[in-house]
Amino acid sequence: MPGKHLSVVVTRRLPEVVETRMKELFDVTLRENDAPMTADELVAAMQNADVVVSTITDQIDAKLLGRAGDRLKLIANYGAGVDNIDVATARQRGIHVSNTPGVVTDDTADMVLALILAVTRRMAEGMLLAQSDNWAGWSPTAMLGGRIAGRRLGILGMGRIGQAVAKRAAAFGMQVHYHNRKRLRPEVEDALDATYWESLDQMVARMDILSINCPHTPSTFHLMNARRLKLMKPTAVIVNTSRGEVIDENALTRMLRAGEIAGAGLDVFERGHEINPRLKELPNAILLPHMGSATIEGRIEMGEKVIVNIKTFADGHRPPDLVVPSML
Repeated sequence: MPGKHLSVVVTRRLPEVVETRMKELFDVTLRENDAPMTADELVAAMQNADVVVSTITDQIDAKLLGRAGDRLKLIANYGAGVDNIDVATARQRGIHVSNTPGVVTDDTADMVLALILAVTRRMAEGMLLAQSDNWAGWSPTAMLGGRIAGRRLGILGMGRIGQAVAKRAAAFGMQVHYHNRKRLRPEVEDALDATYWESLDQMVARMDILSINCPHTPSTFHLMNARRLKLMKPTAVIVNTSRGEVIDENALTRMLRAGEIAGAGLDVFERGHEINPRLKELPNAILLPHMGSATIEGRIEMGEKVIVNIKTFADGHRPPDLVVPSML
C-alpha cells in the first residue's frame, strides 16, 4: 500500500507546515474550516478513507465504529490521550489506533507550574486590578499571595508529565509527593526526590497544592469527587491540566465559592468548553481554554509523529506509536 495512494482524511485544521507535508506524502483531504466534524461527517470520513487523523474533539465510540465500513484501517490520533476513541472496539474491527505520546510533556508541565504560580500569587486578580480604574498604587498589604517554596505538591499521576512537573517543582523548592497506579522504580523515585503515597486520601489531606496529571479512564472519572475534595486543606490549591472528568466540577465550584479550597487553576473542564457559569465568576479560579500543550513547536511535533505513524503503516509495518487496550 504505497503512501501516496493512501487515502487520508484529517478532521481538524493542523499547522500549515504539517498539512503541506501530508499533501506531499498522501492522498489527503484536509478540513476547510476548524469546526469539529459532526457524527455523520466522521462516519463518512471513516467509510471513504484508509486513515482518519482524529483529535480529542472527535468522539469515536462503538456506535460510530459500527458504521465505519471495511475500508478504514488506521485512526492516527493527533494527541497523546485516546479516551475519545473506543480502542478495544476498533481493534476488534481490525482498525489500528496510534497516538502522539511524549510530545506535549514539557509544554504541559510548564503550564502546570504557570498555573500554580498564577493561583498562589493571585495573578489574574492583579491583572484585573491593574487594568481597572480602581488601582490606587502599591501598598504593603495589597494583593498578598503565597510563596511556593517549601510547599507540599501532590502529583496525581506520575507518568511522563507528572515526572516533568516534579522536576520543575523541585527547582522552585517544593516538596514533591505523588500517588500513582504503580509506584515508580526506586532509582526514579530517588532522582525525583519524590515521596510515594499508597493512599490517595491520605496524600490529598496533607498537600498544599494538588496537580492532576492522570488520564481519564472509567476508574479515574470523578476520582476527585466531593468526598475527596473535602479532605483538602482550606488553604490548598488544585491544578488540572489533564482531563476535566477527573474532578467533580460542581463540587469543586461549591467548595471554591465557600472558601473550603483556596484556589484552582484549570485548563480542562468536565464538559469540554461548557464551563459551569458559577465557576467563571470566581476570583480564586484561573480558567484557561485547554492550552496546556498549545505551543507551535509542540503542535508541529505532534503532526510529525502522526505522519511517521501513517507512513510506517503504509509501508506495511507496525506504527511506532500503536495503542493497544492493555496500555490504557
